[in-house]
Amino acid sequence: MRILMIGDIIGQPGRRGIRGILPGLRQDLGIDLVIANGENTAGGFGITLETAEELLESGVDILTSGNHIWDQKEIIPHMDEGLPLIRPANYPDAPGRGYLVQDGVMVLNLMGRVFMPTLDCPFRTASALLTEAAEEHSPRVIIVDFHAEATSEKQGMGWYLDGKVSAVLGTHTHVGTVDARILPKGTAYLTDVGMTGPVNSVIGSDTNAVLERFLTGLPQRLSVASGPVIMNSALLEIDENTGRAVAIERIDRMVD
Repeated sequence: MRILMIGDIIGQPGRRGIRGILPGLRQDLGIDLVIANGENTAGGFGITLETAEELLESGVDILTSGNHIWDQKEIIPHMDEGLPLIRPANYPDAPGRGYLVQDGVMVLNLMGRVFMPTLDCPFRTASALLTEAAEEHSPRVIIVDFHAEATSEKQGMGWYLDGKVSAVLGTHTHVGTVDARILPKGTAYLTDVGMTGPVNSVIGSDTNAVLERFLTGLPQRLSVASGPVIMNSALLEIDENTGRAVAIERIDRMVD
């Protein structure tokens, strides 16, 4: 099975990049399932039903999220209505769901706690959900989107889940890392997939506003940058019989 994980999609430019890149890439690489982090698709902050549907129509199968999932309140009623959108499972008593099973794959969303809002422990949450999934004979192929800031916490999750899931893929920083590998017990790992958004930006935002904030310390309203778009993603090859990763490869594409 070949699965593509796409990094955080930023606003209208990111959605345009998905429309321009994903359909052809999916066909060329024989991709079976596409997962994308969609929590920044609505003007850079949150996700709406309209932006979610646009991504699904462009070839995304499952949308994950993170700390910005609540920024657009209009999405909340739709999170329990069958939309293939999940939020971090370690949010306590929150709307929506933290994982779903689709096309023979379980996708689990978790959020870190280092330099992030305080939530339930992502490690213990993962353990409990995986135990529950095993009892219910869920698929062997399990992909984890770990939305976290600290590289140490992400690496820790990779080692903690090695051999228990097919892949642990980090999101949130919008900066892709170069440490794609398969851990000793068969779990594919990448600290951060990166983003899908304007390449001439500061993690997707207009550079002038960001620099003004850094230089003056004063609040600045951030907006999504414009120009050429890069799509950062990771391509996984998974053995469906064992759930072990066979290969992981960064796939980065640009569109004007």
